[in-house]
Amino acid sequence: MKQLTLILVLFIFTPLTLFGQVKKEPVFKDPVATETTYDTTKTEKVIVDYSEFVEGFIEDGVETRYLKGKVELRQGDIFMYCDTAVIYENDVQAVGSVIIQQGDSLTIFADSLSYVGASRNADLFGEVVLLNKEQKLFTNRLNYNLKSKVAKYFTGATLTNGDTKLISKRGYYYVDTDLAYFKDSVVVVDPEFSLRTDTLKFETKTRKAIFLGPTLINQNEAKIYCESGFYEIENKTAEFTGNAQYLSGQQQATADKITYDGATKKIDMVGNAKYKDGDKNATAEKIVYDEVSGKTDLIGNAFYKGPDQEIKSNSILYDAETGSIKTEGRSAINNDPQFLIADNVDFNNQTKTGIANGNVIWSDTSSNISIASETIDYKNENHIVAYGDRPLMNSIIEEDSFFMRSDTLVSLTTTDSAAARTLLAYQNVSIFKSDLQAVCDSLVYSEQDSVFWFYNNPIIWSDTSQFSADTIAMQMKGGKIDRIFLYNNSLIINSTDEKYFNQIKGKFITAFFEANELRRMKVEGNAESVYYALDDDKAYMGVNKTICSDMLLYFGNNEVETIKFYAEPKSTMFPMQQAKHEELKLPGFNWSPQKRPLSIADL
Repeated sequence: MKQLTLILVLFIFTPLTLFGQVKKEPVFKDPVATETTYDTTKTEKVIVDYSEFVEGFIEDGVETRYLKGKVELRQGDIFMYCDTAVIYENDVQAVGSVIIQQGDSLTIFADSLSYVGASRNADLFGEVVLLNKEQKLFTNRLNYNLKSKVAKYFTGATLTNGDTKLISKRGYYYVDTDLAYFKDSVVVVDPEFSLRTDTLKFETKTRKAIFLGPTLINQNEAKIYCESGFYEIENKTAEFTGNAQYLSGQQQATADKITYDGATKKIDMVGNAKYKDGDKNATAEKIVYDEVSGKTDLIGNAFYKGPDQEIKSNSILYDAETGSIKTEGRSAINNDPQFLIADNVDFNNQTKTGIANGNVIWSDTSSNISIASETIDYKNENHIVAYGDRPLMNSIIEEDSFFMRSDTLVSLTTTDSAAARTLLAYQNVSIFKSDLQAVCDSLVYSEQDSVFWFYNNPIIWSDTSQFSADTIAMQMKGGKIDRIFLYNNSLIINSTDEKYFNQIKGKFITAFFEANELRRMKVEGNAESVYYALDDDKAYMGVNKTICSDMLLYFGNNEVETIKFYAEPKSTMFPMQQAKHEELKLPGFNWSPQKRPLSIADL
């Protein structure tokens, strides 16, 4: 009996020796934890329901009971089981196979227990396991208050929730509200991802992890970093904020907020969104990526830069499967040396086909050409068609702007080593240059030979001269007019006063230019001329009409200086007073100043 009494005294008065020295831990303050006060005057007694051995004594009015063997205790709705227990007043020290049950859902297993009946506060030691519905908490030391139903630990624990494990050094588990806080070296392991953070809030019922500090998430080959946000494990929905970053291989993304919807497989990056994939970069106010379709939407101040393409627009929609790009809002696309601006663009990078609509401006810096149009249709990267609102082409010739307008403009580029552009213009073609103007029904220009071909009633004006024929070719050399060829029904009219008209007609006429001035003119076949002669004071002396086979004319200051006639020329000189000027107009006379574009506005 003395030995038993000695053991009992040691058990009662030296609990710290039995359970290890209690170490004061820092308090983890969180939004839920509050100080709780208890009214000890209304404390229910701890009742012994069963024990194989019981011994008790009273000292100084305080009762102490020693119990051993299949001990069963109860306080209200709390049930405790153990191998050995000491009850000192209303507090319990228990050792061996400790079990606490509360309600039909909470059970705690431990090696030993220190329980305060007034506050219903339990300190559990050893291999501690807390079971609450589907949740299991494993630790070697746990503080659990059965009144507030709050569990605390400071020496490390693991919480399992389905296939998800949450590990941390410190934490709070609110059983009643299905809420847990994890602090210090937090690790979450799930079949879908793993997570590391410093502070985490976890809603155990909804399986929602809320990030309260710097967090790193690994998912397959992807990594996500953020400093706040949440992840709903059940439906795989997440939101990452606070310096949110995404990394997967060469893919990198940052935004003010990154969200992921597991149901739709969509990733939204909102606010200062930036995306990089190797040599591809994109920025926008919002970037949406669809994992299923492979489509990416850049919305708001969208910008994309690839190895050979740069796009700016309000919105850019990209389909990785088809290679198509759509833009909405004023858009600028740079495919150096080609540049495009339009209200919207629908383009396929794989087939190099597409269409641009709305105030379209297309340019090629290598050819120094630009086209303004309502619509431009890309047949392929070397074939574009401009139409709608009479497209306007602008180029630089002789350091001077060259403008051309027609119902339709076509640009073709050869793909051989000597790549050259061909321009086609048809229906109602008009041209304006400071020293050259023209109209025709259709036109072809080839960079390869630098020749403009004018078809169907073409007329060209240069200074005071008008050139017309069934077909006209204009040869450029060094960016300047070198020759003009007139084929069939060729007629050149020159007039300084639009009262009297010098005329040259023939089957085939070649006009030679130097420094943009007409120097020579060769007329071949059925040549005719009407020439008004001037004296030294520039006064009209008479008019000479000549018919011959061929003739050669020499000019100075855009005026005829010398004429040579070939093959039996027939000439008639008429004094000015006797000349019938209307009858002197050659067949096909078509002086047409009203058709001549005198400015860009006239086009």
